[in-house]
Amino acid sequence: MAEKRVYEVVYIVDPGTQEDEVTRLAENLRTIITDQGGEVTRNEVLGRRQLAYRIGHSNEGIYAIFEIEGTGREIAELERRMRVSDQVIRYLTVRVDEERQRAEKLRARRARKAAKRPMSASASGGGQATRGGGDE
Repeated sequence: MAEKRVYEVVYIVDPGTQEDEVTRLAENLRTIITDQGGEVTRNEVLGRRQLAYRIGHSNEGIYAIFEIEGTGREIAELERRMRVSDQVIRYLTVRVDEERQRAEKLRARRARKAAKRPMSASASGGGQATRGGGDE
């Protein structure tokens, strides 16, 4: 069995699509993922947003995001279905498990270095020297 990986899939739906159709599209895509053996850990519709550049005749679109755990086979089928869908105008899939592992490793290294570092006098609030002009 292949290793499970984590992917983020962001897709933009045509702004002329009704809200119930967007929900139905998200459920259909979720079904495709689960039928292929994947697991959706996050499914969120981010709402209507301004596009960075004009796509077709649209300046805005409805953004949605999936976070998927799977082997990659379900990603291929999901992208194929989004490519032929008239409602999806753009999509992007990114594998994020490697970046999360790298970030966790860096965080652990920083914590180890911080634990080795001795407490300095300035950090403990040690003597503050003032120059002249005191209330003597």
